[in-house]
Amino acid sequence: MRKTLLITGASAGIGAATALKAAQAGYDLALNYHSNKAGAEAVAVQARAAGARVILCPGDVADPDAIAGIYTQVDEEFGRLDALVNNAGVVDLIARVTDFTHDRLRRMFDINVIGAILVAKEAVLRMQAQGGGGVIVNVSSIAAKLGAANSFVDYAASKGAIDTFTKGLSDEVAPQGIRVNAVRPGIIETDIHAKSGAPERVGEIGPTAPMRRSGHADEVADAILYLLSDQASFITGTLLDVTGGR
Repeated sequence: MRKTLLITGASAGIGAATALKAAQAGYDLALNYHSNKAGAEAVAVQARAAGARVILCPGDVADPDAIAGIYTQVDEEFGRLDALVNNAGVVDLIARVTDFTHDRLRRMFDINVIGAILVAKEAVLRMQAQGGGGVIVNVSSIAAKLGAANSFVDYAASKGAIDTFTKGLSDEVAPQGIRVNAVRPGIIETDIHAKSGAPERVGEIGPTAPMRRSGHADEVADAILYLLSDQASFITGTLLDVTGGR
């Protein structure tokens, strides 16, 4: 029997790579996206070709009503949820803390922190009701450790919150057999850098890692699939860095 996996932010980058690898690994998929419908549809076509049953679940995770709508689709189409990859997130233009605005911070934390927590909450409620456990993988960032001074301190702070949330939630739900871990990517070749106004960051920072290169979305997806798998059955509350040594 194929397990059901919900991935937020699945239309591109790490979310899309995870969806394709999960389809190949035997998961059926609920793919969430906010605005990139074409990207999500393209991922769905490839996942179906790999044998997965796939539904698209549009919605902004900053909106509690949209989260409810995502889970209504999952409930109606699959009737259960075995795993969640909590991947949706945003970055903003490079700026120093003295340039931050309330609107920028509100958007950042509504999506990256509050939205992620509420998405995980709904997953846990279903996994507890079903019995038999479940798995959640949160997508954090090594910025939570490094601080991202002079560029994305607010993003780093939001991912620091995800690190703490991962540990706290994992301890709460471990007795029910629900495992909660996080991956912390480093400089990965995705379009998030262009969205920050600095598409050159990958080329500039990647070679400074001990491995002297940037990473690929597929490499992060491999780490996520490992944490979802039974091979990681005794791993919870753990932060797995995928950074080339940064």
